[in-house]
Amino acid sequence: MFTIYVYVLDTLADWELGHVTAELHSGRFFKKGAPKISLKTVSCSKEPIQTMGGLTVVPDCLIDEIAVSESSVLLLPGANMWNEAKYGTIIEKAQELLAAGGVVCAICGATAALAGAGLLDNRPHTSNGPGFLEMFAPSYKGTGFYVDQPSVADDNLITAAGTGGLLWAKQILARLDVFAPDTLEAWYDYFTTGAPQYFYALMQTLPSGNEG
Repeated sequence: MFTIYVYVLDTLADWELGHVTAELHSGRFFKKGAPKISLKTVSCSKEPIQTMGGLTVVPDCLIDEIAVSESSVLLLPGANMWNEAKYGTIIEKAQELLAAGGVVCAICGATAALAGAGLLDNRPHTSNGPGFLEMFAPSYKGTGFYVDQPSVADDNLITAAGTGGLLWAKQILARLDVFAPDTLEAWYDYFTTGAPQYFYALMQTLPSGNEG
């Protein structure tokens, strides 16, 4: 079983998490025998946070409650608050998870927080375009590992630009191996293009009982 920890903080960018959390929580397109998933919101306190879209989220657990193991996955969304020192605690936990073989997935502003901690200095990654990390994380030394793509998966680290949420979701789903390969491709093609043939292709890949 995988435990998905979704870090929540004020001004969280709602749209960046939408595809991946919806699929992981619902399991609607999971293959037969897919690993079980537990999804929890986590923060530095149990106080409610307000997303950029005005939604109120009450965290399920605290950072100290994150299990540091290979079966833990940490999702770090973008937000306008990542430059505040109090968010360093979750980045320290991200570093522990990476070292333990857990999966860390960061998008948009969260990539700058990882960069500022030196976690992107020696492995392929991406962010909101060339120069973004240098601007917001002056100590960043990973320019030679920067890949100018919407999302980049490097083993147990998956990073994305703020506009790369769909590919980011695909790479996370692939890493967790919860979709059959043909389901994942049809799902991605459908949500990328909106073309109806990919929707029907997606439905045809599903195990009996998962349709709809």
